[in-house]
Amino acid sequence: MKQNPDYKLFLCMATVGIVWGTTFLGIRVAVETIPPWFVTSIRQGLAGLIIMVILLFKKELKWIGWENFKYQLIPSLLMIVVANGFTTVAEQTLPSGLASIMSALSPVLIFIGSVLFGLQKPSLKGFIGVVIGFTGVVFIFKDGLGSFLDSNYQHGLIFMSLAILGWASGTIYTKSHVHKSNNIKLNLFYQFTIATLVQLVLAFIFSPNPDVSLWSTRSIFAALYLSVFGSILAFFSYHYALKRVTAIQVSILSYINTIIAVFLGWLLLDEVITADFIIATALIISGVFIINYKKKEKRIV
Repeated sequence: MKQNPDYKLFLCMATVGIVWGTTFLGIRVAVETIPPWFVTSIRQGLAGLIIMVILLFKKELKWIGWENFKYQLIPSLLMIVVANGFTTVAEQTLPSGLASIMSALSPVLIFIGSVLFGLQKPSLKGFIGVVIGFTGVVFIFKDGLGSFLDSNYQHGLIFMSLAILGWASGTIYTKSHVHKSNNIKLNLFYQFTIATLVQLVLAFIFSPNPDVSLWSTRSIFAALYLSVFGSILAFFSYHYALKRVTAIQVSILSYINTIIAVFLGWLLLDEVITADFIIATALIISGVFIINYKKKEKRIV
């Protein structure tokens, strides 16, 4: 019996691939004049507020119980506070294209984590993909290892590495517990609310006296875009897809994010795309593809 294609799943996967590709540019523009933790607070706070209004309108806003709250707390801290927050901090010093290429390594970490936690079987193909992907990252820096001596560059790289680790850990955790709750909107409301409170505290710790008059209209609109599209639309799509396909299959959308982010950075922010940059991108994408490629099995009639 032939299964009908899941168009909603396809739409959600496409949304994740395209929208999160644009958010690297959005973050870079937002942090031009707004401190990074205030960018994330605005982004998640507005997203939580909009979802709360939707839940109230549908009469679905309710307490989820301490057990489910715990399941929302961990991905909120890992995927929103750590991954999203540290990416925003990193893009103060890293170009959006480079940040997106680094984030394309998350499928490799998700593959390794999935193997360790029994969500994925180890394979030679997977190992080869990991090596090729890592080679791509090394290739980015092969002519610029001296840049590591630059404290700003070094800090951005460290924050981006922590962001990737947080995202991979959060994705594996979410996939492991995805069957325990079906209301994605309600779960995201709690995740965004938790993240907003944590990020507001961090915002006032690291930028205790923000001068809002210095925040440009361009940066504010970028933060609003990140909230509506990067948080509400893309996170909902991501969680919907995670319920229906493996964590690794969803994570491979990172390389679509990378291609879009690098292109937009070059087109709109005059970020330089060198031959080494292109080769590194190709290596990382190839590694991710090898890890996730599966032959179609022939059906025996």
